[in-house]
Amino acid sequence: MTAHTSSSLSSSVDALRATGIVAPIAGLGLIRVSGDDAATFLHAQLTNATEDLSPADARLAGYCSPKGRLQASFLTWRDAEGIVLQLSADIQPAIQKRLTMFVLRAKAKLADVSAAYRLLGVAGPKAAEALAAAGLPAPQAPLTAAAADGATVIRLPDGDAQPRWQVAVPASRADAVEAALAATLATADAETWDWLDIAAGLPRIVTATQEQFVPQMINFELIGGVNFRKGCYPGQEVVARSQYRGTLKRRMWRVHGEGAAPAPATEIYRPDEAEQPCGMIVNATVSPEGGWDGLAELKIDAASGEMRLGAAGGTPVVTRALPYEVPLPNEA
Repeated sequence: MTAHTSSSLSSSVDALRATGIVAPIAGLGLIRVSGDDAATFLHAQLTNATEDLSPADARLAGYCSPKGRLQASFLTWRDAEGIVLQLSADIQPAIQKRLTMFVLRAKAKLADVSAAYRLLGVAGPKAAEALAAAGLPAPQAPLTAAAADGATVIRLPDGDAQPRWQVAVPASRADAVEAALAATLATADAETWDWLDIAAGLPRIVTATQEQFVPQMINFELIGGVNFRKGCYPGQEVVARSQYRGTLKRRMWRVHGEGAAPAPATEIYRPDEAEQPCGMIVNATVSPEGGWDGLAELKIDAASGEMRLGAAGGTPVVTRALPYEVPLPNEA
């Protein structure tokens, strides 16, 4: 990334902390699952419960292969027409097609509704005030939702210690809603929102990282994306075994490096081990401090040591704290 991009992001982060920002949320697709059996169908496919998902809830969830590896990560919520699955746009068509294969006799229909909505992010000390001024609710507990005039507002986990909300608004009203929010908040770009997701420790599965991680490797159960009390779903035995047998050797950390932001699935090495990587980039974007910030899945015993990006002789990678506690084997 260029120095100008880092400078622009730094200005946006200053505005975020002072009053707040409104930003487009890019790179996401939306699948709506409708029909009498929508909730029970998804309940049998995803890592989190959907049978008791109410319009006041939003939940993170994963979709695993039979080997327990994540094929997709979702933010899910219920609207007036069904259950919406929000996921990375690059994997949306294939995931929708795959889920459709398993509908069978269930009364459930999957539809791509990405074009019907725009996603806006609002964050900062005056974000709730801005939502109210725009005629929108501002639910207060993390991962709760509220609807108004066809729009759904979801309270997300804090990023950079600032409160955050996502607004899924019908495309026909998006410009007006964005303008109303911008009357109170500074405008920022989509990279600012990506950086806030990283600051919040929220990973997103993309094409390059499909089938790479059991959910716990990217802390998915720590952020509420796995329900260990629900019934079976693809890969459930592997996910449960990783949880209860204490065999987990990898976790996700926030990381920082210099230069351009690396692509997802870029490998990380110890400087003394050129043959075998010790980790992998999950997501990364430009940092307001210069360089890049990201989330990386790492061997637990490597995370506290020296690491390099892309090769044993690559640029240094350093770990940074996440906003939530990560239990390590010696703490069990």
